[in-house]
Amino acid sequence: MIKAVFFDIDDTLYDTSGFAKLARKAALQAMIDAGLPLSQQEAYLLLREIIKEKGSNYDKHFNILTKRVMGDENPLLIAVGMITYHNVKFALLRLFPDTMSTLIYLKKKDYQMGVISNGLTIKQWEKLIRLGLYHFFDEVVTSQEAGSEKPDSKIFQLAVERMGCKAEESVMVGNKFSEDILGATEVGMSAILVNSELTENEKEIIEIEGLKVDVISDIGQVNTIL
Repeated sequence: MIKAVFFDIDDTLYDTSGFAKLARKAALQAMIDAGLPLSQQEAYLLLREIIKEKGSNYDKHFNILTKRVMGDENPLLIAVGMITYHNVKFALLRLFPDTMSTLIYLKKKDYQMGVISNGLTIKQWEKLIRLGLYHFFDEVVTSQEAGSEKPDSKIFQLAVERMGCKAEESVMVGNKFSEDILGATEVGMSAILVNSELTENEKEIIEIEGLKVDVISDIGQVNTIL
């Protein structure tokens, strides 16, 4: 019997892909207006390259960008970029339509609820607070705390230990098959894939391995499973 439900955050509870590009472009345009000697296209391509190198959870992308373009970090341009990025990001921050009702449903059913997320702990809490969701979750486990990122089993094991439940009593809800689904099922959890379609190879893996995986197109469909 399922007792605990764990969620990924980005593109599972809210649409991060939709606003990230807009926020980055707005930040770069503000930096250009303040003196960054690049076109927006040049700046965006360079920023994408830096994000690819350092990962999306790195917090000094603009530092590296100004140093590569100007030879040294430029505090003014970095500050302009960061402030504009966060202002646009939080202005566009929106839950998927059925996220709140789904969490309320699970809470009323007395499920324990947690988060398993790759990234810096403070950033994950910031997202949950700004989204108005932090009070729903009994545990928030991050890769920074676990010392490993999904799909490594260590982060999932830490999550179930902190929740005080067994892996087979837990389900992971996420949008990435390789990170959320395979990572969770590797430790004995069941899983729900949301906002993603399975490839033929992924379907074959589920069948061959006999994995407990449900696939839904909308987070609101969680209540049809739990």
